[in-house]
Amino acid sequence: MLELAVLGLLKERPIHGYQLSRELGDSLGGLWRVSYGSLYPTLRRLEHDGAIESEAGDERGARRKKVYRITPKGEQIFLELLQETPNDTQGEDARFRMRLAFFRYLPPETRIRLLERRRQALQDRLATIAESLRAARGSTDDYGRALIEHNRSVTESDITWLEQLIAAERIKNVPTGGLKRRRAALRGKAGSSSEAVARAGSSSEAVARAGSSSEAVARGGSSSEAVARGRERIS
Repeated sequence: MLELAVLGLLKERPIHGYQLSRELGDSLGGLWRVSYGSLYPTLRRLEHDGAIESEAGDERGARRKKVYRITPKGEQIFLELLQETPNDTQGEDARFRMRLAFFRYLPPETRIRLLERRRQALQDRLATIAESLRAARGSTDDYGRALIEHNRSVTESDITWLEQLIAAERIKNVPTGGLKRRRAALRGKAGSSSEAVARAGSSSEAVARAGSSSEAVARGGSSSEAVARGRERIS
């Protein structure tokens, strides 16, 4: 995991070892604290493997600091480390958080795939936790049950968080043409509904006018009958 963090920071810009040590904690939000005893052997190993290269910095003095930069081979190793399949679950939580810090370097479809893989792993973990809770129901160890319930709560929260990330990633990467087509379809539906309402209104007005005409005819008929009765009485 230290190799991933080092390559990820060097991908942003060349940097010397002391600054690397600081930024592993600062820029990654406290995800990683590293000692010089583990950092410099890692730098030497990466340099030996051709993943990074170093040169003397510009600082004046008896001992100039080495500045490290990532190589094309290191870029490839970095992407492989970002996408590797975990071989254990115990250390995967920390590794996933480390990968997430560099997700911006992955294409959208790869980000979604890795987020979905992580969600599935947590859902499997949640099922195991549920079994542990059922087994602990008859136990008198309150702290043991509390720890299991805490793990369940944290896992459920992480699953919800991942689902939000996946949904946001999918919305963010909908093609512009697709959004335009959806909006046009919605406008078309709205227009059709408005036309239907207008036609319904016109039909109602026509019916109303027809009703008024019928009433007028009826009133006219009644007047004719009244005139006829008046003539009969005069006769």
